[in-house]
Amino acid sequence: MAEQNNAIKKKTMAIAKQSDGTVQITFTLLWKKIETEREKTIKELSQNVEVPGFRKGKAPVAKARERLDQQFVLEHTLSHILPALFSEAVKEHKLKAAMYPKFELISAKEGEDWQVRATTAEIPEFSLGDYKKIVKDTKPTDIWTPEKGLPAQAGDQKGKQELSREQKENIAIKALTEHYKFTIPKILIEEEVNSRLSSLLERIEKLGMSLESYLASIKKDVQKVRDEYRESSEQAIRLDIVFSKIAEKEAIKATEQEIQEFISMAQTGGKNTVSQDQKNTIGAFLIKRKVLDTLAKEVS
Repeated sequence: MAEQNNAIKKKTMAIAKQSDGTVQITFTLLWKKIETEREKTIKELSQNVEVPGFRKGKAPVAKARERLDQQFVLEHTLSHILPALFSEAVKEHKLKAAMYPKFELISAKEGEDWQVRATTAEIPEFSLGDYKKIVKDTKPTDIWTPEKGLPAQAGDQKGKQELSREQKENIAIKALTEHYKFTIPKILIEEEVNSRLSSLLERIEKLGMSLESYLASIKKDVQKVRDEYRESSEQAIRLDIVFSKIAEKEAIKATEQEIQEFISMAQTGGKNTVSQDQKNTIGAFLIKRKVLDTLAKEVS
């Protein structure tokens, strides 16, 4: 029995890293493990299957199995196995994963071991250096004065005005964007591009427009929009990574109280349940705001 359990737990793993930080992990899953987990999955799913002549969840597993979508069973079975395997791979290879992986089923023949490939990316390593000096040394020569309609030149006190908080933040962002040029994994950029395109399509649909008519109105094609999103996405991801590094160095955090206060201000009417993922997103936003406050103080 012990040997059988060890055989079920046994697995093989191959890892390949690309120069841009993309990581591919190929898992070989033993058939015995797949078979065991699939049977558990079928029993679990059969509880919600309706079979004529039986009360819901009371039909024999063999009959319930016939009514289950096999693709759904496959996906559900793998969901029981892959997250734990990926977690083990991260620990074993000391990966700094920047995203949850995309899983691709390479082979899944009945009675044979299966192969699954996980694709993820590592957070780029770079030297933060003296980021305050980088921001402080940036001259706001591109700020326009309302009196003249001309940019105030460095050292020119005539017509000089106090910069607004937003202007200071923009100057700091520009300084960091121009200074840090480390490589961003392509998969991270494409994920962000696809997310932005999905949001764009949702907005277009709400306006009652088709994608074709929208593109015609802005005189661009899909590839042009994708290229623009790709460039802005790369800059945004790089900036987020720099911000995270600054927050780590300065021990900048968002407290539970701050998160709750933000939720209270954002909610209107009745209180809605906020998931942990939403809280994490709010926390990340608050940390980013604190980092921007820190950066703005360095702009003179």
